[in-house]
Amino acid sequence: MIRDTRKYLVIVSAILICLGIVMIYSSSSIYAWQRLHDPFYFLKRHILYVLLGILSCMLAMSLDYRILNKYSKPIMLVSFLMLVLVLTPGIGKEIAGARRWFRFLGYSFQPSEFAQLAIIIYTASFLSREDKNIKDLFFGFAPMMMILGVFVLLILAQPDLGTAVSISVVVMVMLFIGGIRFSHLGTIILLAIPALYLLVFSVPYRKRRIVSFLNPWMDPQGIGFQLVQSQLALGSGGIFGVGLGQGRQKLFYLPAAHTDFIFSIIGEELGLIGTLAVVILFILLIWAAARIAIKASEGFGHYLSVGIITLIAFKAIVNIGVSIGSLPTKGLPLPFVSYGGTSLVFNMIGLGLLLNISRSREA
Repeated sequence: MIRDTRKYLVIVSAILICLGIVMIYSSSSIYAWQRLHDPFYFLKRHILYVLLGILSCMLAMSLDYRILNKYSKPIMLVSFLMLVLVLTPGIGKEIAGARRWFRFLGYSFQPSEFAQLAIIIYTASFLSREDKNIKDLFFGFAPMMMILGVFVLLILAQPDLGTAVSISVVVMVMLFIGGIRFSHLGTIILLAIPALYLLVFSVPYRKRRIVSFLNPWMDPQGIGFQLVQSQLALGSGGIFGVGLGQGRQKLFYLPAAHTDFIFSIIGEELGLIGTLAVVILFILLIWAAARIAIKASEGFGHYLSVGIITLIAFKAIVNIGVSIGSLPTKGLPLPFVSYGGTSLVFNMIGLGLLLNISRSREA
């Protein structure tokens, strides 16, 4: 049974990756030709990242994942240093007012993606070591909150609220699964609500996103432009879509068509059938990964699986929710499908770790 689960995980992930390759070319070719005079620009780069992701996935599968438990603290330290360095002028690359990337030979690396995996590894290690103290406020809960707080502050300084929220959600879910007291969890959530309110409504562009989410048609040419164009793309696709490559919203109407709003292009070109297929694929992916987490042979593997699948599921839910207008606009890519090199590579590393944990259980 566990071998069948592993096969399902590989097949579903492969389908999503292949769909992403096709849709990235469909949604970006005209834009790339107009702006960069190369219709294959984004496709070629994405395929390179897919190959790098496959190699990374195979490496994650070949090593004994338990070694990550031993080196969880050094991994966290390296991630912390990267988050500090990316904020340093002259080292981190600033784009549109955000300093989130390292730039090497024309390619970007986003250290916050590595930070997400690093904190999942550390939290899994912490829970497997301190499972008896997790209900204790000072020896179990407080240390994890201090570490999480430092990472969240560094990511917010970039600024990147979406990644900060996703890391926080994943750690909270892992701690909940690990047996944290409800009173501790409830207290930290209540304390986080005012902070989140200030982070959103004290920053003009974030406040505008909330306003546009509540009523995007109030200003369809201004703050509501992205959501309006996304809904037009989904609505114009109907049940069967307008045809692969025939979508119009990608023609300089829908911003970030090959990244944040690729689900909308899928809806326009492949219709309701295409979007439902994507949702079903993610449900199958989460189901297979959950089975691996449940059947993990030891605590570290169990918590590591929970963290990885929670992160993938959260990103998928937010991306799809933003595209259909159910959630405020937030730049999180659709896992395995959207264009975005660092995110794709670390998602595939997470996939490799899940397969590794599954194979360890079988052994």
